[in-house]
Amino acid sequence: MITLRKITLENRRALFNLEVSEEQRRFVASNLSSMASCYVLATNGGYPFPFAIYADEQPVGFVMLTYGITGYELPSIADDSYCILRLMIDKQHQNRGYGREAMNKILEFVRTFPAGPARYCWIAYKPDNFTAKKLYESFGFRDNGEICENESITVLQL
Repeated sequence: MITLRKITLENRRALFNLEVSEEQRRFVASNLSSMASCYVLATNGGYPFPFAIYADEQPVGFVMLTYGITGYELPSIADDSYCILRLMIDKQHQNRGYGREAMNKILEFVRTFPAGPARYCWIAYKPDNFTAKKLYESFGFRDNGEICENESITVLQL
């Protein structure tokens, strides 16, 4: 069973060691970099929500959600919207349905509106990341035609 858990002193190093495959590295930042971004966002008025993704008692991935600002160029729908800024499943744990289960948990969390009300959740992705695009579309995300920092914007109405 997949769960989202807070990052703690006990699990942080295990998360730092999770990696995507070599060919996927151009699609997602390292978890260490993402956690540092959480600190910077939190100290500059942002609302980051980093979580460890667990399969039972094993950390298998990482997700970073934000509300409002992201530290990057923003699409037109970003104000008062949630963003799935980072999502990764470790290369040793891919192709087991964990990404799909994690997306269910992520969207469940977003729909609690932890930082405030929102109409949208959005994700930026590289256009040649066909696996990610297919996953997002299966949850109802649709490209809105915007490109930010060479990434397509896909949007889900909440």
